[in-house]
Amino acid sequence: MGNYDKVYGMKLKKVYPFLVAKAEKKGRTLEDVLSVTSWLTGYAVADIVKALDSDITYGDFFLQAPQMNSSRHLIKGSICGVKLAEIDEPLMQDIRYLDKLVDELAKGKPLEKILPN
Repeated sequence: MGNYDKVYGMKLKKVYPFLVAKAEKKGRTLEDVLSVTSWLTGYAVADIVKALDSDITYGDFFLQAPQMNSSRHLIKGSICGVKLAEIDEPLMQDIRYLDKLVDELAKGKPLEKILPN
């Protein structure tokens, strides 16, 4: 894990509001962010909300995900100038997939166009 330990150790309840705020600035909703998170991780929306009330770390949230979506590797593009496909660390790649999905929400794209099939 190495240089990603800081990200993995952050509390989900501290990180998630930033994702929601990014989407809401562009007219999207908490429900939209919960939808893409649920699609990616396999958590039910109620379980994501429950996790937000807990002390789970960002890393553990992804590591304990019920079923990471097998189509997540179809998410293309870059985050912070780094291509998603070039991220070697699988856990960090999954975290960045969520970042990318929220970025796409913030660009105003409809959910149907954001989530690969």
